[in-house]
Amino acid sequence: MIAVLFSALVGKINAQQLPQLSMYLDNAFVLNPAVAGSNDYFDVKGMNRSQWAGITDAPRTFTLSLQGPLKNPHIGLGGHLFTDNVGPTRRTGIQLTYAWHFFLNEDMRLGLGLSAGAIQFAIDGSKITLAEEGDPALFGELRSEMVVDATFGAMLYTDKYFIGFSLPQLLQNQMNLYDSQQQASNRLEDHYFVMGGYRYTFSDDWMVEPSFLVKYVNPTPLKWEISTRAWYQNMVFAGLSYRSNDALVAMAGYQYMESVSIAYAYDITTSGLREHTTGTHEILIGFRFNQR
Repeated sequence: MIAVLFSALVGKINAQQLPQLSMYLDNAFVLNPAVAGSNDYFDVKGMNRSQWAGITDAPRTFTLSLQGPLKNPHIGLGGHLFTDNVGPTRRTGIQLTYAWHFFLNEDMRLGLGLSAGAIQFAIDGSKITLAEEGDPALFGELRSEMVVDATFGAMLYTDKYFIGFSLPQLLQNQMNLYDSQQQASNRLEDHYFVMGGYRYTFSDDWMVEPSFLVKYVNPTPLKWEISTRAWYQNMVFAGLSYRSNDALVAMAGYQYMESVSIAYAYDITTSGLREHTTGTHEILIGFRFNQR
């Protein structure tokens, strides 16, 4: 498993390089900076994801975000911290966000957002066991590199639906951790995310919320997720999600007084890894304040 993870992240960084998020709808700001300021409150979200339980050195991801509107209803600000650990590799960073929202008519708005910040990519060579010792490309030490990065996003939305796209890793930086690496094959590739959702209210008590997320990075196949969750009295929800060639997800959450929320998702692996893992656990805690 270490060899697979290492070759994917170091030998040739050209696959899906960003972590999976099962509750992408609740963590939309982390994926698309245009979300900043789209609601009438400030929102704090903390998320922890432990992927592929039972597999040694499997991915572990943590994010912490804050975003909301200014007194000027056109402006949204935010920022988020993240760390993503996969075996001997670690990706840590911070991004700050500015968004501008255009009022197209009484109901519809267009948000444009830009995030910029720094990412540190590190590899701990002491945690790598090689089949052939003495590889000159690898050393039993910690090596790291920090680069500046940016994400652009756009979102068209109303109170009932939204659709948006974002371009993470916009600057396509080179990662030169080892001198023998081929420069052209160690780029942080730009990704393409498209996400949308709709809120359908059945009654004063019930609402259904279908959504989707499509992801692409060259040269890997297109990946997509489709989800549906049902809300009761805007307080409790339960839902299901399917991620192509990867997992079936069950999720549930509770929201107290529209101020404090907690949600949990469990991924049932459907890929070839299902024989080696008991699944993936993701938990999210949120707080709202300064509601206008």
